[in-house]
Parts: sequence; C-alpha cells; structure tokens
Amino acid sequence: MRRVSIHQPNYIPWLGYFYKIAQSDVFVFLDDVQFSNEGMHNWHYIKTTQGSLRLKIPVQQSLGDLINEVRTKDELNWKAKHLKAIEANYFNTKFFDTIYPFLSELLLRDYPNIAVLNSSIIVSICKSLRINTEFVFSSNLVITSKREKKVLDIVEALKGDVYYSGTGAKAYQLEENFTQRGIELRYSTFTPFEYTQQYGNFQPNISIIDFLMNCGFDWNQVFKQQNR
Repeated sequence: MRRVSIHQPNYIPWLGYFYKIAQSDVFVFLDDVQFSNEGMHNWHYIKTTQGSLRLKIPVQQSLGDLINEVRTKDELNWKAKHLKAIEANYFNTKFFDTIYPFLSELLLRDYPNIAVLNSSIIVSICKSLRINTEFVFSSNLVITSKREKKVLDIVEALKGDVYYSGTGAKAYQLEENFTQRGIELRYSTFTPFEYTQQYGNFQPNISIIDFLMNCGFDWNQVFKQQNR
C-alpha cells in the first residue's frame, strides 16, 4: 500500500497538517496552483496574552501567480518582526531554548519563493519530529490538469493506491472517480487535543510553533492522542 496526500505549502501550519503528512508515505507540496490571499500560504496564528496574533508574510505577487512564483518581500524585515513576536510570547515556555534557535535559523535563510520557504520549514520540522515521509513538489511532476483530475493524476503518477484527503474536499470530490482508477479515497481526520499551553483557556488550531514551544519535538504525544 502506497499512501499519498497533497496540500499547498502553507506557512508554519497547524498540528493537523503534520498529522496528515505522518499518515502518508508520500506527501506532495502542491506548489503549482494559484496563490491565494485567503489561503494560509503566507500567514498563521500564534497565541499571545491578548489572544491570537496573525504572523503574515508580505509578498510580491500578481493575480494568477502560482505559489512557486510568489516572492517574499524580505526587504521589509518581516523575518525579524516574526521572530521578535515569537520570542516575546514564548520566551517562558519549556522548550523555548531549543525551538527558538531552530526556527530562527530556518527563517533567516534565503529562499527563492514562498513555496520553497514554507516547504523547507515543514520538512525540517518533520525531520525533528521523526516523521519519515517522502516529499515531492507537484511542479516537478509536470502535470497540467486541474482540480480533482490533477489530484488523481498526481496520485497515479506516484503509483499511489490510497489518497489521504483533507475533509474540506468532501464537498466536491467523487469517490467513484478515485475507485475507477484503483485508488482508495480516505479522509485524514485530526482531533485537536489539549496540551500544556500558556495564557488561559486552551486555543486549538494555531501554528505548530505553539505545540513545539510547549511540548518540544514530542510527536509521540500527538500520535497517542489521535489513536486513543
């Protein structure tokens, strides 16, 4: 069985994104689809004493640009601003001394576009969590189909027989289209769980930065919670 999942490369995403990766043998960064300001390609939330704070990357893009064509405006010093916000809100956490230098080193590298930036951070976090999934960029597969057909063509090109989809795709995906190609359609379900967290009531679905700062690279904790 070869399990494939696909997702746009998002900015330091939430725990559920990484759980989807961990369920897969191959994870595809969908970098050759249109960049969306409404998507989470260039932003995510961290937790602060005042509630959620959105960390947003300023980008240079035109309507219709693909994710791998969008440049981050590093000249606006956004990396230092994001790191300052992370430091200010997490300096008291148990694993700050490990996670902050790790994130800082990743962020301060030079990247040609936002797809490479996001995917590089995601892959590095996965390695530290000991998630041994294979990573592929959809742009390297040179598949020109769109929407569901693109998904089917990618899974087929990678010789996958199981496709792990996000639950949001239930609205438009037809299981029979996968079955006809010999692909089993499964939905990756992640149940947010409470872990040690700062600042009052537990807040789910924020960037994995929060989990890492409070729990370190303890993927076993996530795995146990999802398999109770």
